Amino acid sequence: MPLSDLIGYLAATLTTCSFLPQALHTFRTRDVSGISLGMYSVFTSGVALWLAYGVVLQAWPIVIANAITLVLASAILGMKLRFGDRPAC
Repeated sequence: MPLSDLIGYLAATLTTCSFLPQALHTFRTRDVSGISLGMYSVFTSGVALWLAYGVVLQAWPIVIANAITLVLASAILGMKLRFGDRPAC
C-alpha cells in the first residue's frame, strides 16, 4: 500500500471515529440541545460533497470515511430535527 493511501486511511479513521462519542451520546440521551441545527445542516451537506468528490476521484479513503461520517452526521441531524424542541430526558 502506498504511503499516501496509508496516511489517507489513518486520517479517515481518526476523523470518522471522532464522531462516535457525539453520536452515541445523542442516541442514548436524545439530548440535542447543545447541537446547532445550522452547523450540522451545513456540515452534513459538506460531508456529502466530500463523498461525491471522493467517488469522482476514486479515492477510497475519502469515500469510506465520508460515507461513514455522512451516516453519523445525518443521524445526529435527524435527531436534532426530531427532538430539537424537547427537553432532555
